[in-house]
Amino acid sequence: MSDDTQDQLDFEEQPEDESSTELVHAEHDTTGNDKAPLATSYQNWFLEYASYVILDRAVPALFDGLKPVQRRIMHSLKELDDGRYNKVANVVGHSMRYHPHGDASIYSAMVGMGQRNLLIDTQGNWGNTLTGDGAAAARYIEARLSPFAREVVFNPKTTHWQQSYDGRNKEPIHLPVKFPLLLTEGAEGIAVGLACKILPHNFIEIIDAAIAFLNKEEFELYPDFETGGIADFSNYNDGLRGGRVLVRAVFEKISKYQIAIREIPFGCTTGSLIDSILSANSKGKIKIKKIEDNTSEKAEILITLPPGSDADATIDALYVFTDCQVSVAPNACIIQDDTPQFIGVSEILRRSATNVKELLRRELEIKLAELEEKWHFDSLERIFIEERIYRRIEECETWEAVISEIHKGLDPFKHTLKREVTDDDVTRLTEIRIKRISKFNSFKANEEIKKTEKEMRATKRNLKTIVKFTINYFEMLKDKFGKGRERKTRIESFTAIKATEVALPKQKLFINREDGFIGFSLKKDEFLCDASQFDEFIAFSADGTFRVSRAADKVFVGKDLLHVALWKKGDEDTIYDMVYRDGARGASYVKRFIVNAVTRDKVYDLTKGTKGSKVHYLKANPDGKTRPIKVRLTPTCSARVKEFDYDLGELLVKGRGSKGNVLTKYAVKNIRGHFNTELE
Repeated sequence: MSDDTQDQLDFEEQPEDESSTELVHAEHDTTGNDKAPLATSYQNWFLEYASYVILDRAVPALFDGLKPVQRRIMHSLKELDDGRYNKVANVVGHSMRYHPHGDASIYSAMVGMGQRNLLIDTQGNWGNTLTGDGAAAARYIEARLSPFAREVVFNPKTTHWQQSYDGRNKEPIHLPVKFPLLLTEGAEGIAVGLACKILPHNFIEIIDAAIAFLNKEEFELYPDFETGGIADFSNYNDGLRGGRVLVRAVFEKISKYQIAIREIPFGCTTGSLIDSILSANSKGKIKIKKIEDNTSEKAEILITLPPGSDADATIDALYVFTDCQVSVAPNACIIQDDTPQFIGVSEILRRSATNVKELLRRELEIKLAELEEKWHFDSLERIFIEERIYRRIEECETWEAVISEIHKGLDPFKHTLKREVTDDDVTRLTEIRIKRISKFNSFKANEEIKKTEKEMRATKRNLKTIVKFTINYFEMLKDKFGKGRERKTRIESFTAIKATEVALPKQKLFINREDGFIGFSLKKDEFLCDASQFDEFIAFSADGTFRVSRAADKVFVGKDLLHVALWKKGDEDTIYDMVYRDGARGASYVKRFIVNAVTRDKVYDLTKGTKGSKVHYLKANPDGKTRPIKVRLTPTCSARVKEFDYDLGELLVKGRGSKGNVLTKYAVKNIRGHFNTELE
C-alpha cells in the first residue's frame, strides 16, 4: 500500500468532530479573518515568492549592477583566479556552491556576461550575438576574469559577506564595484508584478557623465548597442517606463539592384531579420529577388532586387514592414536597500558615481589605518632595537615580567608615537628574530618610516579632495580600458515614414460575387479596380448590412453584394441613397447617409434590424448630388396610385444609424435603378 493511499484511509477513518468542521470552514473562509489560517498562509507564501523573485533573481542591484547569479559567477571566478583560463563547466559547478538553482541558469547567465566582453575574458566558441548562434557546451569553452574586472570589481576589505543558502560557505552580499556597471551591461528581467529593462550604454560616455556629475555639470546619457545601427532617442524618457527608442539597420547601396545591411537593430539577429524580410516579401509588402547572409564578425546581409526596383524606396519599405526598424521600450528598475525602485538612468548614474566615491573613500580610510599601523610598529621596532630594549628581558623569568620590562623601556619614547602601546604590540616585538636585530640598519628603517609618512600624507590629501581623487580614478579607467569602446550606435532624429508612401504600386483587385470574396489573388474572377495593400473598400449587401475591409489576397465580405467601392476614412463627400423594407412585410423606408468612421471588418446594419429586411434601392453619390427615383408598387396592393416619383433631395443627410423616413406602407415591386451590382 502506498503512503498516499494510507494517508487517505487514515483521513477517512478519523471521526468528524467539531474542531475538524471548524477547520474546513476556516479553509474556505475568504474574509481574511483569524479563522482562515490557510488563506493567510497562501498570502504569505505568495508575498515571500514575489519578494524572492524580485530581490534574488530578476532585478539587478544598484550597488554593484549585478543580479545574484551574476554576482555568484564573479565571486567564483575570483576564487578560481590564478591567471589561467578555467573550464566554464568548472566555474558553473563552483558557482552552484552558492546558487540554489541548477547549472543551466548559471551557464546561460555566464554566456550572456561573456558575450558582452567586459567582465569575462573568454576563450572558445561563445556564440555570435549577430547571428544568434549559441555558445558551445560548458565543457568546451573557457573563461577567466578580465583585467577590468580585477581592477574595479573586487576588494575583500570593503566587501560585506553573508552565509550561502546552505550555510556551508560565505558569499558577498554585494561586490564593491567601482564603476556604474549596470548602465554599461544593461539588464532585463521579469519578476512578479514588475519588469526591468535597462539598455546598455557606452563605456566612455558613462565615464564622461560621471566626471561631469562630480564636477556638478549637466550631462546626457543615451544607450549604445553592440550591434550598432542608427537610433532615435528623442523619446527615450531617461530610460523610464513610457519611453520609446527607435533603432534602424544601416544599409549600403552596392549597385542599382543590390543593397546590403551592415548593422542590425538592437534585439535582432540576422536570422530573425531575414525571416521578417521574407515574410514581408511573401505578403507582397516588398519585392526582393534574393537574400544572402554573409555575416561573420560583422553583419552583412545582401539583398538583390528585381529589375525596375528603386533601392531607396525599398529601403524605406524595409524600415516600415520588417524588423529593419524596431521600437524598444525601456523600463529602468533597480534594487536598493532591498526595495525595487523605478529611477531614470541619469539618477542611476548619479547614485552609482556617488557610490564609487564612497567606496574609494572607504579604501583610502582603510589604507590610512594600515599605514598608521605600519608606521606605529616600524617606529616601535626601531626604538626596540636602537635602544637595545631587547637586552632588558634577558634576566626576566616570567612572561609577565618580559611584557612589563619592555613597557618600561619604551616609556621614555611613547610620547613620540601616535597611539598607546598595547600588550599586543609588545608581543609582536618579542617575535622579532635575532637575525633581523643583528642586521638592523637604522638608516633604512628611518627611510622606510619617512616613506610611510609620505604615503600617509598623500592618503590624507586624497581623502580631503575625494571628489578630485574619484575623477582621476575615472580618467584612469578611461585611459586604461576605453580603447576600442567608442560609440557604435549613431544618434539621429528619424522622419516618420508612412506605410502608404512606400507601398508597392497598385495591383488588380478582383471580386467573386457568388462566394462573397474580394482579393488580389482571385485573378479568374471579375475585375473590380486597381488598389494597393493599404486601400480599404466598402461593401453593401442586400440584407441592409455593410462592412469596411482592407484589400488583401482574399477577404470575405458577404454574399448578395449590391455595391462595392474603395473607401477612405473621414469620407463626407460620398452620400448614399437607400430604400429598404423593414422585415418581411413591413413598411419601406428611405434615407440618405454618409459613412465617415467605422471599425474595420465589423458588420453594420443600416436597417431597423428586423429579420427579413431587404434593400430595394442603393445608390452611392461621390459628388454628393441626388437624383429622383421612380417607385412602383405591386399590382395587387390596395394603393390607388401604384407608381410615383420621389425626390430624395428633400431628405436631410444623417448618420448611418438613422432609420429614415417612411416611403410607403404598401409592398414595393421595384424602384428604377435598383440592384446595380456594378462598381458605381
